Amino acid sequence: MKKATEKRSKPDDIIHLSFDVYVDFIFDDGLIFILIKNNSSKPVFNVSVKFSSRLTGVSGLKEITSINLFKKIEFLAPQKEIRTFLDTSESYFKRKQPTKITTYIFYKDIQNKDHDIVIKHNLEIYKDIGYIVKKNK
Repeated sequence: MKKATEKRSKPDDIIHLSFDVYVDFIFDDGLIFILIKNNSSKPVFNVSVKFSSRLTGVSGLKEITSINLFKKIEFLAPQKEIRTFLDTSESYFKRKQPTKITTYIFYKDIQNKDHDIVIKHNLEIYKDIGYIVKKNK
């Protein structure tokens, strides 16, 4: 009987992806934020973000995906990041907001070349994470 052999990747087999600009969802002690970051050493221009789903935050009071931040950032400096509050995780999941979200990011580099990036996110991973609510003194 032959044993199944596992094929291991060599360093040459690994593809390294790097995004100059990306959007991520940050979970921090029960709070969810949306982050836009220019991860490059050069500025980028005309950054806009579209979402596959409409996201309401701040306990359902505000449509976060329609705020000006996502419409057009004229200039995003190298290594600059901007984050905005989405909602508490308790409120977000209780209101059955989307958990599978695709972000479409568009921008121009310093040579005026157009770029577009698609990133899939799964917020379900944050649903069962425990955290401690800190009380103010």
